[in-house]
Amino acid sequence: MAIEPDKGDLQRFLDGDDKRPFVMVQLLRLADGGRDKYVQYSFAAQPVVRKFGGEVLYAGSCTEPLLAPPGEGWDGVVIVRYPSRAAYVQFHQSPEYRAIVHLRGEALRESMMLPMDDWPGR
Repeated sequence: MAIEPDKGDLQRFLDGDDKRPFVMVQLLRLADGGRDKYVQYSFAAQPVVRKFGGEVLYAGSCTEPLLAPPGEGWDGVVIVRYPSRAAYVQFHQSPEYRAIVHLRGEALRESMMLPMDDWPGR
């Protein structure tokens, strides 16, 4: 499983931009010794996220899963609200992010990125 979206993934994501805010839910499986590296990445990434209008809503460690077999859960979750898909892609392609993304790659062995749209009427 990929850790980071490639150019094609980002273009496909951008093609669906409805210019509305969305939330990116990231499920994380850490590499051996990856927690400290991910915290380092997180501290460096937060100012860049804010520069593009994003806001970290939650970041934390997962406990033992309630509905998954033992050992099959995720190590962490990060939830970030972005003003639009375009803002996310701009963040992702920025020189500031490109300079630190290696930390994320070194910290993780697996990641799932789930963009979420608000339901109508919310």
